[in-house]
Amino acid sequence: MLFADVIPDISVKALDRPFQYKVSDELKDKISIGSLVKIPFGNSNRQMEGYVINLTEEPNFDISKMKYISGTVENSITPMSRFFKLAVWLKHTTGSNLNDAIKAVMPVKMQIKEKNRTYLKIIVGGEELKAALETAEKRKYVKQVEFLKILIDIYEKKSGEGNPFVLDDGYIDFDALRKRYLLESAVLKSLEKKGLIKIYQNVIFRNPYDGLSESLPNENEIELNDEQKNVCDKITELYKSIDIKNPSTLKPCLIHGITGSGKTLCYINIIKEVVKSGKQVIVLIPEIALTFQTIKRFTAAFGDRCACMHSRLSHGERYDQYKRAKEGLIDIMIGPRSALFTPFQNLGMIVMDEEHESSYQNEYSPKYHARKVAEYIAREEGALFVLGSATPSIEAAYKAQIGEYHYFTLRERAVNGAVLPTIWITDLREELKRHNRSIFGAKLHELILDRLQKKEQVMLFINRRGYSGFVSCRECGEAILCPNCSVSLKAHSDGRGNKILKCHYCGYETAFPKTCPKCNSKYIGTFGTGTQKVEKMVNETFPGARVLRMDRDTTSVKNGHDKIIEKFSKGEADILVGTQMIVKGHDFPNCTLVGILAADMSLNVNDYKAAEQTYELLVQASGRAGRGDKPGDVVIQTYQPDSPVIRCAASNNYRDYYTSEIKRRKNLQYPPVSHILEILMLSPKEEELKSFSDTVSEYLKRKSILALGPVEADVYKINNIFRMLIYIKGEKEEKLERIRDGIQDFSKNYLKENSIKNMVIQYKIT
Repeated sequence: MLFADVIPDISVKALDRPFQYKVSDELKDKISIGSLVKIPFGNSNRQMEGYVINLTEEPNFDISKMKYISGTVENSITPMSRFFKLAVWLKHTTGSNLNDAIKAVMPVKMQIKEKNRTYLKIIVGGEELKAALETAEKRKYVKQVEFLKILIDIYEKKSGEGNPFVLDDGYIDFDALRKRYLLESAVLKSLEKKGLIKIYQNVIFRNPYDGLSESLPNENEIELNDEQKNVCDKITELYKSIDIKNPSTLKPCLIHGITGSGKTLCYINIIKEVVKSGKQVIVLIPEIALTFQTIKRFTAAFGDRCACMHSRLSHGERYDQYKRAKEGLIDIMIGPRSALFTPFQNLGMIVMDEEHESSYQNEYSPKYHARKVAEYIAREEGALFVLGSATPSIEAAYKAQIGEYHYFTLRERAVNGAVLPTIWITDLREELKRHNRSIFGAKLHELILDRLQKKEQVMLFINRRGYSGFVSCRECGEAILCPNCSVSLKAHSDGRGNKILKCHYCGYETAFPKTCPKCNSKYIGTFGTGTQKVEKMVNETFPGARVLRMDRDTTSVKNGHDKIIEKFSKGEADILVGTQMIVKGHDFPNCTLVGILAADMSLNVNDYKAAEQTYELLVQASGRAGRGDKPGDVVIQTYQPDSPVIRCAASNNYRDYYTSEIKRRKNLQYPPVSHILEILMLSPKEEELKSFSDTVSEYLKRKSILALGPVEADVYKINNIFRMLIYIKGEKEEKLERIRDGIQDFSKNYLKENSIKNMVIQYKIT
């Protein structure tokens, strides 16, 4: 007899284990590992769905008490068994439940009805068609008469000339005929039964980027410069030397190339060798906004052998891309982090472009980072893993420094004559003294007018990361920092109407200052400017300029990103206003000016990665200017012009920035030198949540585990769910995993003993 281990499709920690069911003879041939099935669950035998994770002939307990699987879920996707192995690994490393891990590795879960195109061929002579027409007319088969007349007309024009419905190979496009003459499909079957025609059907895959405007110049005709060729040759040799039995040959490769140095061109040339060897490639990009430009470049190089996968596609489009990959109809899948779970049968390479981006971190259970998952998949599949960035994350750079990654550099811009832009730093404190309260400093205002006159384009980047979070002085630029954690304090209310400042790492609190503690200025507080406000100011200050805005509101509709990017690429706007999404990897040759508004906004966010995020944003934003043959300028507007991070970004000095930042991380025991276990507790009951978080804290003290918190999460309440955090630092990731497992066991017992429901605990190790 056959038995199936099934994980119920329900995210409850107490049920985070498989349950065994009997498989009836009727279902034996319909069920495999990965099947989505219907099962009777619990004492009430309520019907629910679950995933089959194992099939065996050995029962785990008395089969007389075991229930039968009720049936299969029709049209469900069955993932390959290796994805279940990946799900188990995700569960272990992230502390999530297995059900959530399984859902994460299944970006497409249900089959969608396929789109088919119908063709037909006439398989008889003209006399037979005319005889059939006479019969149909006698019997008054109106629809058949209409269709047979069309077929006779097509037959008599045997070459198909002058008839747009006949293809070169003689097939007749019935879908085109039906649309033109309003024909019914039922007529086809009747004529096929009479032996007059033969019907053929082809699956038509939904192409989310069908009808793209003209491609970029053929990537195959672009020659590599010496620097790019050297990098491609070395990485290609590493690919050819991979031996899955020898882990040392699977070391990832980090390409550190300045903005505009041609990293994408390097990826394409390396991928050519991988595809030539018969293997497939996953290309990760951080944002959906980059899909349009990336898919155009890869389509120019590889034609229709590449596809994309992201959350803005329709269910049908996503299903078709999944199926194309599974059936080996494509070689390259492009998309954000979920593209990692593309069901390629013979994966040879994973590319992670703009690897520094925070969007590669999944903030929902399971809380995985795409970099870590990609490393695991590459090891398991014997694939090459290549990361690239103009501003490598501290984690990636540190791994390169200690020898875990191969390290390659690109120091020159790819376009002949293109150089890094000139950087101007505007001190907003001085602008304030000159009574300039506009968002445009004098230098930025001057250069915008210059570009509008020259018919060149401008990007205005609003650094909203950390918006409304920190408190700083407009007079001297001082931000109020936590004395214990080297992060900015966040403004809060104490519940009695009084404003306080609080640290979200250690819980430190202090009163909200009335004046700046450094210069005694009264201009202290939280501040910021939104994209709509900036757009309005641009229109008022530069009347006649054509302005586009790119933010969450303008890109919420399907293909919203693509339409804005294409308009700006075609020169249909003079100024593009936007947040982080406009500075991530885009290439606009006619954009020669970038204005960065409130550059230090992210520098003061209450996060130990604040300096890293600021450096990345400033360098990436600066890199959008002057990528063609025209020189570029960048204006950085800041209240902290002497900040080492801003100075390093302005001079594109990664080495000094990294040296300073890694030293600070070592002193404070922050990742990647050490690791942090983040415990996020969520509940709709505030008092119950605070009591539980205190109980977890006491448990850690009894175990002599040093923890920071509990503290309220950065956003304490979302959709009536309260959130508390505890942080634990540790040198070894494995030790933090053991601590996490201990907390899970303790919490499970505590919640059960105290009949506490709706308490959710999420873990993340960085």
